[in-house]
Amino acid sequence: MAQWYELQLSVPAAQVEAAEAVASMAARGGIYTEDYSDLEAGVRAIARVDLIDEALLAAPRERAVIHLYVSPEDDPEQTVLFLEERLAAAGIAHTLTRGTVEEEDWANNWKQYYKPFPIGRRLYIRPQWEAADERAAGRRVVTLDPGMAFGTGTHETTRLCLTLLEPLVTDATELLDVGCGSGILAIAAAVLGARRADAVDIDPLAVKIARENAALSGVEGKIRFSCGDLAEHAAGPYTLLTANIVADVILRLLPDVPRLLAPGGDFLASGVIDSREADVADGIRRAGLTLVETLRDGGWVAFRARR
Repeated sequence: MAQWYELQLSVPAAQVEAAEAVASMAARGGIYTEDYSDLEAGVRAIARVDLIDEALLAAPRERAVIHLYVSPEDDPEQTVLFLEERLAAAGIAHTLTRGTVEEEDWANNWKQYYKPFPIGRRLYIRPQWEAADERAAGRRVVTLDPGMAFGTGTHETTRLCLTLLEPLVTDATELLDVGCGSGILAIAAAVLGARRADAVDIDPLAVKIARENAALSGVEGKIRFSCGDLAEHAAGPYTLLTANIVADVILRLLPDVPRLLAPGGDFLASGVIDSREADVADGIRRAGLTLVETLRDGGWVAFRARR
Protein backbone atom coordinates (compact mmCIF):
# COMPACT_ATOMS: atom_id res chain seq x y z
CA MET A 1 0.00 0.00 0.00
CA ALA A 2 1.33 3.44 -0.93
CA GLN A 3 2.73 5.68 1.78
CA TRP A 4 1.33 9.16 2.25
CA TYR A 5 3.34 11.92 3.88
CA GLU A 6 2.19 13.44 7.13
CA LEU A 7 3.38 16.99 7.77
CA GLN A 8 3.01 18.40 11.26
CA LEU A 9 3.00 22.15 11.79
CA SER A 10 3.55 23.34 15.34
CA VAL A 11 2.36 26.94 15.72
CA PRO A 12 1.48 29.30 18.58
CA ALA A 13 -2.10 28.68 19.70
CA ALA A 14 -2.89 32.34 19.13
CA GLN A 15 -2.05 31.94 15.43
CA VAL A 16 -3.73 28.61 14.78
CA GLU A 17 -6.65 29.97 12.73
CA ALA A 18 -4.35 31.83 10.37
CA ALA A 19 -2.09 28.76 10.09
CA GLU A 20 -5.09 26.53 9.33
CA ALA A 21 -6.08 28.91 6.53
CA VAL A 22 -2.65 28.42 4.96
CA ALA A 23 -2.59 24.65 5.61
CA SER A 24 -6.00 24.16 3.99
CA MET A 25 -4.55 25.51 0.74
CA ALA A 26 -1.97 22.73 0.57
CA ALA A 27 -3.62 19.63 2.06
CA ARG A 28 -5.62 17.69 -0.51
CA GLY A 29 -5.64 14.73 1.87
CA GLY A 30 -7.17 16.82 4.63
CA ILE A 31 -6.00 18.40 7.88
CA TYR A 32 -6.78 18.11 11.55
CA THR A 33 -5.64 20.25 14.44
CA GLU A 34 -4.62 19.50 18.01
CA ASP A 35 -5.38 22.64 19.99
CA TYR A 36 -5.76 22.28 23.74
CA SER A 37 -5.48 25.96 24.65
CA ASP A 38 -9.04 26.05 26.01
CA LEU A 39 -9.36 22.41 27.03
CA GLU A 40 -10.68 23.00 30.53
CA ALA A 41 -13.17 25.65 29.42
CA GLY A 42 -14.39 23.49 26.56
CA VAL A 43 -15.30 20.52 28.76
CA ARG A 44 -16.61 22.38 31.79
CA ALA A 45 -20.21 22.09 30.62
CA ILE A 46 -20.06 18.34 30.05
CA ALA A 47 -17.56 16.88 32.52
CA ARG A 48 -15.37 17.59 35.51
CA VAL A 49 -11.84 18.64 34.58
CA ASP A 50 -10.42 15.95 36.86
CA LEU A 51 -11.99 13.31 34.59
CA ILE A 52 -10.02 14.38 31.52
CA ASP A 53 -7.35 11.94 30.35
CA GLU A 54 -3.96 12.68 31.93
CA ALA A 55 -2.28 12.78 28.51
CA LEU A 56 -4.59 15.58 27.43
CA LEU A 57 -4.01 17.51 30.63
CA ALA A 58 -0.27 17.26 29.98
CA ALA A 59 -0.63 18.58 26.40
CA PRO A 60 0.92 22.04 25.85
CA ARG A 61 -1.61 24.88 25.96
CA GLU A 62 0.51 27.53 24.28
CA ARG A 63 0.99 25.69 20.98
CA ALA A 64 -1.20 23.82 18.49
CA VAL A 65 -0.25 21.12 15.98
CA ILE A 66 -1.79 20.97 12.51
CA HIS A 67 -1.53 17.64 10.69
CA LEU A 68 -1.57 17.63 6.86
CA TYR A 69 -1.64 14.61 4.54
CA VAL A 70 0.09 14.68 1.15
CA SER A 71 0.23 12.04 -1.58
CA PRO A 72 3.73 11.15 -2.90
CA GLU A 73 2.42 11.89 -6.43
CA ASP A 74 1.75 15.46 -5.32
CA ASP A 75 5.44 16.20 -4.61
CA PRO A 76 5.64 16.64 -0.83
CA GLU A 77 8.78 18.78 -1.17
CA GLN A 78 6.84 21.35 -3.19
CA THR A 79 4.15 21.31 -0.51
CA VAL A 80 6.76 21.96 2.17
CA LEU A 81 8.14 24.90 0.16
CA PHE A 82 4.63 26.28 -0.30
CA LEU A 83 3.89 26.05 3.42
CA GLU A 84 7.20 27.60 4.45
CA GLU A 85 6.75 30.54 2.07
CA ARG A 86 3.11 31.22 2.92
CA LEU A 87 3.60 30.88 6.67
CA ALA A 88 6.63 33.17 6.58
CA ALA A 89 4.71 35.71 4.49
CA ALA A 90 1.92 35.65 7.07
CA GLY A 91 4.37 36.08 9.95
CA ILE A 92 3.41 32.77 11.58
CA ALA A 93 6.17 31.28 13.75
CA HIS A 94 6.26 27.52 13.18
CA THR A 95 8.19 24.29 13.13
CA LEU A 96 7.52 21.59 10.54
CA THR A 97 8.18 17.85 10.90
CA ARG A 98 7.52 15.01 8.48
CA GLY A 99 6.44 11.38 8.61
CA THR A 100 4.51 8.81 6.58
CA VAL A 101 1.09 7.18 6.96
CA GLU A 102 -0.75 4.45 5.10
CA GLU A 103 -2.78 5.58 2.11
CA GLU A 104 -6.21 4.30 3.24
CA ASP A 105 -7.73 5.13 -0.16
CA TRP A 106 -7.40 8.90 0.31
CA ALA A 107 -5.79 9.44 -3.10
CA ASN A 108 -9.01 10.17 -4.99
CA ASN A 109 -11.72 10.17 -2.33
CA TRP A 110 -11.77 13.98 -2.16
CA LYS A 111 -12.95 14.11 -5.77
CA GLN A 112 -16.34 12.60 -4.92
CA TYR A 113 -17.17 15.77 -2.96
CA TYR A 114 -16.14 18.19 -5.72
CA LYS A 115 -19.15 18.60 -8.03
CA PRO A 116 -20.03 21.22 -10.68
CA PHE A 117 -21.85 24.30 -9.46
CA PRO A 118 -23.02 27.70 -10.78
CA ILE A 119 -21.81 31.06 -9.49
CA GLY A 120 -23.83 34.25 -9.96
CA ARG A 121 -25.70 34.60 -13.23
CA ARG A 122 -22.94 33.75 -15.69
CA LEU A 123 -20.40 31.28 -14.28
CA TYR A 124 -20.34 27.50 -13.98
CA ILE A 125 -17.41 25.72 -12.28
CA ARG A 126 -16.76 22.14 -13.42
CA PRO A 127 -14.06 19.70 -12.25
CA GLN A 128 -12.43 18.01 -15.21
CA TRP A 129 -13.71 14.53 -14.26
CA GLU A 130 -17.38 15.60 -13.94
CA ALA A 131 -19.82 16.13 -16.81
CA ALA A 132 -21.69 19.42 -16.97
CA ASP A 133 -25.40 19.29 -16.09
CA GLU A 134 -28.39 21.40 -17.13
CA ARG A 135 -27.27 24.26 -14.86
CA ALA A 136 -24.43 24.99 -17.29
CA ALA A 137 -26.87 26.13 -20.00
CA GLY A 138 -26.20 29.73 -21.00
CA ARG A 139 -23.23 30.06 -18.62
CA ARG A 140 -19.49 30.38 -19.16
CA VAL A 141 -17.75 27.19 -17.99
CA VAL A 142 -14.52 27.09 -15.98
CA THR A 143 -12.96 23.60 -16.09
CA LEU A 144 -10.46 22.74 -13.36
CA ASP A 145 -8.20 20.03 -12.06
CA PRO A 146 -6.78 21.85 -9.02
CA GLY A 147 -4.28 19.17 -8.02
CA MET A 148 -2.18 20.54 -5.17
CA ALA A 149 -3.07 24.17 -5.88
CA PHE A 150 -5.63 25.97 -3.74
CA GLY A 151 -8.84 27.04 -5.43
CA THR A 152 -11.54 24.54 -6.40
CA GLY A 153 -14.26 27.11 -5.87
CA THR A 154 -15.87 24.99 -3.15
CA HIS A 155 -14.04 26.66 -0.26
CA GLU A 156 -15.89 29.65 1.18
CA THR A 157 -13.00 32.01 0.46
CA THR A 158 -12.97 31.25 -3.27
CA ARG A 159 -16.76 31.22 -3.55
CA LEU A 160 -16.96 34.64 -1.93
CA CYS A 161 -14.33 36.04 -4.28
CA LEU A 162 -16.02 34.55 -7.35
CA THR A 163 -19.35 35.98 -6.19
CA LEU A 164 -17.82 39.45 -6.03
CA LEU A 165 -15.88 39.04 -9.28
CA GLU A 166 -18.62 37.66 -11.56
CA PRO A 167 -20.74 40.82 -11.99
CA LEU A 168 -17.68 43.08 -12.39
CA VAL A 169 -16.04 41.48 -15.43
CA THR A 170 -16.60 43.10 -18.84
CA ASP A 171 -14.74 43.01 -22.14
CA ALA A 172 -12.72 45.99 -20.88
CA THR A 173 -11.53 44.26 -17.69
CA GLU A 174 -7.80 43.98 -17.09
CA LEU A 175 -7.21 41.77 -14.06
CA LEU A 176 -4.31 40.96 -11.74
CA ASP A 177 -4.71 37.94 -9.45
CA VAL A 178 -2.14 37.84 -6.63
CA GLY A 179 -1.65 34.36 -5.16
CA CYS A 180 -3.48 32.68 -8.04
CA GLY A 181 -3.38 29.09 -6.75
CA SER A 182 -5.27 26.91 -9.24
CA GLY A 183 -5.86 29.97 -11.43
CA ILE A 184 -9.60 29.89 -10.88
CA LEU A 185 -10.11 33.66 -10.50
CA ALA A 186 -8.04 34.67 -13.53
CA ILE A 187 -9.59 31.87 -15.59
CA ALA A 188 -13.09 32.88 -14.54
CA ALA A 189 -12.39 36.46 -15.61
CA ALA A 190 -11.00 35.26 -18.95
CA VAL A 191 -13.97 33.03 -19.77
CA LEU A 192 -16.29 35.92 -18.86
CA GLY A 193 -14.60 37.97 -21.57
CA ALA A 194 -11.93 40.02 -19.77
CA ARG A 195 -9.52 41.78 -22.11
CA ARG A 196 -6.51 40.35 -20.30
CA ALA A 197 -5.47 38.76 -17.02
CA ASP A 198 -2.17 38.45 -15.18
CA ALA A 199 -1.80 35.84 -12.45
CA VAL A 200 1.11 35.48 -10.02
CA ASP A 201 1.92 32.99 -7.26
CA ILE A 202 5.00 32.31 -5.13
CA ASP A 203 4.52 28.55 -5.64
CA PRO A 204 5.88 27.25 -9.00
CA LEU A 205 3.66 24.16 -8.76
CA ALA A 206 0.58 26.37 -8.47
CA VAL A 207 1.66 28.35 -11.54
CA LYS A 208 2.13 25.12 -13.50
CA ILE A 209 -1.32 23.84 -12.49
CA ALA A 210 -2.92 27.21 -13.23
CA ARG A 211 -1.50 27.18 -16.76
CA GLU A 212 -2.88 23.68 -17.29
CA ASN A 213 -6.29 24.75 -16.01
CA ALA A 214 -6.31 27.74 -18.36
CA ALA A 215 -5.77 25.30 -21.24
CA LEU A 216 -8.63 23.10 -19.98
CA SER A 217 -10.91 26.15 -20.13
CA GLY A 218 -9.58 27.27 -23.51
CA VAL A 219 -8.24 30.64 -22.31
CA GLU A 220 -4.50 29.99 -22.05
CA GLY A 221 -3.81 32.74 -24.60
CA LYS A 222 -5.58 35.39 -22.49
CA ILE A 223 -3.67 34.92 -19.23
CA ARG A 224 -0.03 35.61 -18.38
CA PHE A 225 1.18 33.49 -15.46
CA SER A 226 4.25 34.44 -13.39
CA CYS A 227 6.02 32.94 -10.41
CA GLY A 228 7.14 35.42 -7.77
CA ASP A 229 6.33 37.26 -4.57
CA LEU A 230 3.13 39.27 -4.46
CA ALA A 231 2.79 41.67 -7.41
CA GLU A 232 6.45 42.06 -8.39
CA HIS A 233 5.71 40.89 -11.95
CA ALA A 234 2.68 43.15 -12.38
CA ALA A 235 2.51 45.79 -15.10
CA GLY A 236 -0.58 47.83 -14.22
CA PRO A 237 -2.74 49.71 -14.04
CA TYR A 238 -5.52 47.13 -13.75
CA THR A 239 -9.26 47.63 -13.55
CA LEU A 240 -9.62 44.65 -11.18
CA LEU A 241 -7.19 43.20 -8.64
CA THR A 242 -7.91 40.01 -6.69
CA ALA A 243 -6.12 38.50 -3.68
CA ASN A 244 -7.56 35.31 -2.19
CA ILE A 245 -4.78 34.72 0.32
CA VAL A 246 -4.51 35.36 4.08
CA ALA A 247 -5.05 38.52 6.11
CA ASP A 248 -1.41 39.31 6.88
CA VAL A 249 -0.35 38.99 3.24
CA ILE A 250 -3.29 41.15 2.14
CA LEU A 251 -2.19 43.79 4.62
CA ARG A 252 1.33 43.66 3.14
CA LEU A 253 -0.09 44.04 -0.36
CA LEU A 254 -2.48 46.91 0.38
CA PRO A 255 0.04 49.80 0.20
CA ASP A 256 0.79 48.76 -3.42
CA VAL A 257 -2.85 48.42 -4.47
CA PRO A 258 -3.50 52.09 -5.37
CA ARG A 259 -0.56 52.18 -7.81
CA LEU A 260 -1.67 48.89 -9.39
CA LEU A 261 -5.32 49.90 -9.80
CA ALA A 262 -6.66 52.27 -12.42
CA PRO A 263 -8.90 55.08 -11.09
CA GLY A 264 -12.29 53.56 -10.35
CA GLY A 265 -10.77 50.06 -10.29
CA ASP A 266 -11.89 47.39 -7.81
CA PHE A 267 -9.83 45.40 -5.30
CA LEU A 268 -11.25 42.05 -4.13
CA ALA A 269 -9.70 40.52 -1.00
CA SER A 270 -10.67 37.13 0.41
CA GLY A 271 -9.15 34.40 2.58
CA VAL A 272 -9.73 36.53 5.71
CA ILE A 273 -10.92 34.78 8.87
CA ASP A 274 -13.63 36.70 10.70
CA SER A 275 -11.38 37.53 13.65
CA ARG A 276 -9.19 39.56 11.25
CA GLU A 277 -12.06 41.36 9.50
CA ALA A 278 -11.53 44.66 11.32
CA ASP A 279 -7.76 44.59 10.69
CA VAL A 280 -8.18 44.18 6.94
CA ALA A 281 -11.03 46.71 6.73
CA ASP A 282 -8.83 49.25 8.53
CA GLY A 283 -5.95 48.43 6.18
CA ILE A 284 -8.17 49.01 3.15
CA ARG A 285 -9.13 52.46 4.45
CA ARG A 286 -5.53 53.36 5.32
CA ALA A 287 -4.53 52.51 1.75
CA GLY A 288 -6.95 55.20 0.57
CA LEU A 289 -9.51 52.78 -0.86
CA THR A 290 -13.27 52.97 -0.38
CA LEU A 291 -14.85 49.84 1.11
CA VAL A 292 -17.84 49.05 -1.13
CA GLU A 293 -19.05 45.59 -0.09
CA THR A 294 -18.33 42.91 2.52
CA LEU A 295 -19.46 39.27 2.21
CA ARG A 296 -19.29 36.66 4.96
CA ASP A 297 -19.68 32.88 4.96
CA GLY A 298 -18.67 30.16 7.40
CA GLY A 299 -16.30 32.32 9.41
CA TRP A 300 -14.62 33.78 6.31
CA VAL A 301 -14.82 37.34 4.99
CA ALA A 302 -14.32 38.88 1.53
CA PHE A 303 -14.10 42.57 0.68
CA ARG A 304 -14.69 44.70 -2.39
CA ALA A 305 -12.96 48.07 -2.31
CA ARG A 306 -12.62 50.78 -4.96
CA ARG A 307 -9.86 53.21 -5.76
